[in-house]
Amino acid sequence: MKRLPIGILGSGRGSNCRAILERIRSGDLAAEARVVISDILDAPILDIAREFSIANAYLPPGQFRTRLEPDAENELVNMLREAGVELVVLAGFMRVLHAPMLKAFPRRIINIHPSLLPKFPGLEAWKQALAAGEEISGCSVHYVDQKIDHGEIIAQREVAILPEDTPASLHARIQIAERELYPAVIAEFCERYQAAGL
Repeated sequence: MKRLPIGILGSGRGSNCRAILERIRSGDLAAEARVVISDILDAPILDIAREFSIANAYLPPGQFRTRLEPDAENELVNMLREAGVELVVLAGFMRVLHAPMLKAFPRRIINIHPSLLPKFPGLEAWKQALAAGEEISGCSVHYVDQKIDHGEIIAQREVAILPEDTPASLHARIQIAERELYPAVIAEFCERYQAAGL
């Protein structure tokens, strides 16, 4: 069985990365994680990659807070290409990608966001949903474009907001939904990859 080569980018704890790697290890996901890359030197996601014996790397992002310097983004493209990555999976990667990555991997970069997009893009979307008095939140997997949490939506999972919810309790339930939805979406890419006979 031909496995889809993926690269995972993240800036934080890596809970979605762990969920994906666990599905791969159990045989539930016909993917192969070729590399995990972070813009944060001591990000726990890199420890998770080492725990699963996945190649991992720190990418110095440069001086900008919300995006990579052009040289850094070109280096990211090179790292992913050298690893043979076909699908780029953002798992808590806190940088907006631009032309070098988007041109190198057209419709092959996906992200997961903790809201029912287009509602509540940006940081701490679960807090935004609570503040707005929403009754339903959830998570969305979408293609990445040059705007924040904006690209075409691939799949969503709803999570009810309970009267007693706090930001922490709602976020925890959304994360459970994320860890189910993201591997399921990646599995669809795996099926297409196999069907294409690439």
